[in-house]
Amino acid sequence: MVNLPADFVAETRRIMGDERFNRFLGAFEEEAPVSVRVNVKRELSHLLTSSPTHLQQVPWCEEGFYLAERPQFTFDPLLHAGCYYVQEASSMFVTHILRSLSHLLTFSPHVALDMCAAPGGKSTAMRSVLPEDCVLVSNEPMGNRAQILLENITKWGALNCIVTNNYPRDFKKAKLKFDIILCDVPCSGEGMFRKDPNAINEWSMQNVEKCWQLQREIVADAWECLNPGGLFIYSTCTYNTKENEENIRWILENFDAEVLDIPVDPSWNITGSLLEGFDAPVYRFIPGITRGEGLFACALRKQRGERGEARSERYDKQRFKGLSILSPLTSPLELRSLATNGTQDLSPLKIEVDYPEAIKYLRGEALVLPPDTPKGIVTITYKGQPLGPVKNIGNRANNLYPKPWRIKSTHLPNEAPKVLLNDE
Repeated sequence: MVNLPADFVAETRRIMGDERFNRFLGAFEEEAPVSVRVNVKRELSHLLTSSPTHLQQVPWCEEGFYLAERPQFTFDPLLHAGCYYVQEASSMFVTHILRSLSHLLTFSPHVALDMCAAPGGKSTAMRSVLPEDCVLVSNEPMGNRAQILLENITKWGALNCIVTNNYPRDFKKAKLKFDIILCDVPCSGEGMFRKDPNAINEWSMQNVEKCWQLQREIVADAWECLNPGGLFIYSTCTYNTKENEENIRWILENFDAEVLDIPVDPSWNITGSLLEGFDAPVYRFIPGITRGEGLFACALRKQRGERGEARSERYDKQRFKGLSILSPLTSPLELRSLATNGTQDLSPLKIEVDYPEAIKYLRGEALVLPPDTPKGIVTITYKGQPLGPVKNIGNRANNLYPKPWRIKSTHLPNEAPKVLLNDE
């Protein structure tokens, strides 16, 4: 039995009630579900199993699937090619929110901001749902995490996506305006307890107090960047009401905000507000009740204010003067084919490799290409999916795959993990 902090147990039992809390505790005796979200922009019809007995759809996300077991994702070249993203199922709810509320955004094209985006799960989910002419700014304040975000956005092939490394107050100072803002704010991480034992050790009531105050600072800065009529999505991966319902109530009391109702199917077993006297539509995913990990989400709309300029065609480098940009659009040349889903390859020449060669490439090793391969930049593909470039010099092809992204393990499986492949 997992050893949870006494203060957490007492507070969470009080919030959830005995019946919900007992079901929540029972989830710790089970394996956490494993899920992936497929990249709909890739040509994957020949890879997806025609009768996916090993794939079960996530009910609130048409691109999301539960897996029967956790494979060794690191050794699947299709993951590195951006064909899918390993994402906890509850977090995919952002796709349902955006689809459900798309009719409210009457102005087009839109500009969207994911304020605390690393490692990139919700940003890639947003990019899959938002119109192609919508610019998405994916921001991460922490430098090392921003590099991980850049990697995942680049591999996803996210067109019209700009990766930045700034604090929320920097966007306010720059007077940038957005039509959609997602604030998946830093939190006390209670929803990570089942997946990460370290999250249990790091939890404290003092940290909860620090988190809800920081969350309000982030929201206050972000709210000034939201256009009137714009959509604001607030989310955490925690259970207490201080970081969730009480923050939503604070937003309603201090800003021109209205909470929006999201249609959900009762079979999804999503829990509503657990704060006494507060019945605004909010959405809680509780392990043992909903098939996923802990998530709290609420969608709001800004009602009044002066509309600023948020046209996507104006979001160029000049608009971001004074901000730190890590966008794939400004990445080294060898990344551009990855950042554009292979639609703007440095070379039209592609060489298909088998699984062992694909793993060698992802480790950063030099490859030997067929003797008739022309010299110069060549795109390496696996199952038709671009992995990245090499520079063929004749007797070998020098690897141009970015060093920080390379597989470090020396272990070589005999075959690729069957995540999407139809090899039966």
